[in-house]
Amino acid sequence: MTPKLAVAKHVTYVQELDNKKDSFEYWAGEHLRLNGVYWGLTSVHLLKHPEALDSAQIIEYVMSCQHTNGAFGGHIGHDPHLLYTLSAVQILATLDALDRIDADQIATYVKSLQQPDGSFSGDEYNEIDTRFSYCAVNCLSLLNRLRQPYIDVDRAVEFIHSCKNFDGGYGSVPGAESHSGQIFCCVGALAILGRLELIETDRLGWWLAERQLKNGGLNGRPEKLEDVCYSWWVLSCLSIMDRIHWINRDSLVDFILNAQDTEGGGIADRPGDVSDVFHTLFGVAGLSLLGYPDLEPVDPRYCMPCSVIKRLGIQ
Repeated sequence: MTPKLAVAKHVTYVQELDNKKDSFEYWAGEHLRLNGVYWGLTSVHLLKHPEALDSAQIIEYVMSCQHTNGAFGGHIGHDPHLLYTLSAVQILATLDALDRIDADQIATYVKSLQQPDGSFSGDEYNEIDTRFSYCAVNCLSLLNRLRQPYIDVDRAVEFIHSCKNFDGGYGSVPGAESHSGQIFCCVGALAILGRLELIETDRLGWWLAERQLKNGGLNGRPEKLEDVCYSWWVLSCLSIMDRIHWINRDSLVDFILNAQDTEGGGIADRPGDVSDVFHTLFGVAGLSLLGYPDLEPVDPRYCMPCSVIKRLGIQ
């Protein structure tokens, strides 16, 4: 029998994540600490327990990760990167603390990463990936800086469009195979930029719907295993394109709920595995998109509570 969503257990699980400093996993994930705070904070907000974490303590930690150029590292003393800068802005936006940062300074940092072809690098070492295009667009949108001189929108759109494949999907760079995670980055960015007309909606919707396996779970590309995190990467795109009804809702809900740790809390990548905060967020966010009861609605473009996006005045 499929269990119900163990809300109280998941909230406690997130609360106790910072108390595991004697574990290897805690220190091995140090470079992702700021991302982890975003995953955990967003989880408890979607679970309707925003009071579960100390907002003041979180804000001070986030600010301790900021560099003099405005960007953020994954932990105190770690190099700045666009991935962590987005997480920092998302956290501060969720906690209504964007007044703690200089939006123009951060937007100028983002601008410095856009390349002549419209793509974005993640940091000063110039790795190009559509993930970074999404991070830049999301970050600038939250900061109300999605315009010149902080971004060349037309070139950013052209680069994303150049990554589209024959199957309607998108890869990390032009010519790379379609992958659900990269598809979210491209579709999410185009949605924020108001350029959804560039998407082959039915072709891409069909490719995404085919990611559902017999056990109800979704995979990232053909011939791969199911994974709870694709409950977000796939469903968010289908939601943006109004095609979420193309997958079997009930079987996916069962798959996510069976991946829970109903004793220790948290959600794993698939049933029987060890839970982690990354899959906890994307499992809960997937359930929210599917209309699971008593969850805060999530915005499929930003992976943040709809109430936060509304408060920021974003359409």
